Amino acid sequence: MSKRSTKRNDSPVNRLRRTRLYIPGNNPAMIQNAVVYGADSLIFDLEDSISLDEKDSARHLVRNALLTLDFEACEVTVRVNSLDTEFFIKDLEAIVPTKPDGLLLPKTQSLDELIRVGDLISEIEEKNDISIGTIKLMPIIESAKGVLNVEKFAEAPRVIALGMGGEDLVADIGAKRTKFGRELDYISSKIILACAANKIQAIDTVFIDVNDTEGLYEASLRAIEIGFQGKSVIHPSQIQHVHRAFSPSQEEIERARRIVKAYKDAKKKSLGVISVDGRMVDLPVVRRSEKILKWAEASQQKI
Repeated sequence: MSKRSTKRNDSPVNRLRRTRLYIPGNNPAMIQNAVVYGADSLIFDLEDSISLDEKDSARHLVRNALLTLDFEACEVTVRVNSLDTEFFIKDLEAIVPTKPDGLLLPKTQSLDELIRVGDLISEIEEKNDISIGTIKLMPIIESAKGVLNVEKFAEAPRVIALGMGGEDLVADIGAKRTKFGRELDYISSKIILACAANKIQAIDTVFIDVNDTEGLYEASLRAIEIGFQGKSVIHPSQIQHVHRAFSPSQEEIERARRIVKAYKDAKKKSLGVISVDGRMVDLPVVRRSEKILKWAEASQQKI
């Protein structure tokens, strides 16, 4: 096994997270091949996919992988067990010293929980000569109570993204699960707005039918349309279909290129007004255009 790269320790808020692939922490083959799958972000799971009698061995396997494997440009995160379990502290003590890009916190319900987790991580960082604040947090909203607190979560220290657990949310609010998550529309909007207001990312829930590739593609398009920055996936075969949804058209790419060029030219000339194709362009449009070019580059499209 090759020593893992250290270039991924700095995880900016705006990095590419079109896909976040869940990988069971007890599956050495998937962990070994994780970088090959092509996801933007990897989630090594110590929670739902791991049975109680395999928690310790999965934690040990993931820790060793983080210390020895090179995951190249992929963001590397770990979903630890929830705060109210006996495994939580063990997870933190084993994983934080390896300096993953971030931790996913399942079943996040209150700001107090986030503050407590942040304090515990700070203690471990200090003991291991890691700069305080290095390890970022990505809470997962999985309950009605969590939904009511998303604004507080989005403002909390270390938090760079919010995700949602669709299956748990549906069960908690007593809704009926639909193919494209219509029952989660309000919750999705609330999470997206909280993230947008705090300049962090909102990540959509998984699409559970791994055989329905067109359904996944449509769900991904819808996620983009309403403001999600990425989607969690549960199988490597889903990655290409989500990335296809995030691939802009050539027309979108060309317009984005013109906007970004006009913006750069205007800055050089100290001009305050930008016009492209006869329309005034403001900074939010420029930022959107930069994102389109970023997606295009990631999709290996001609820009």
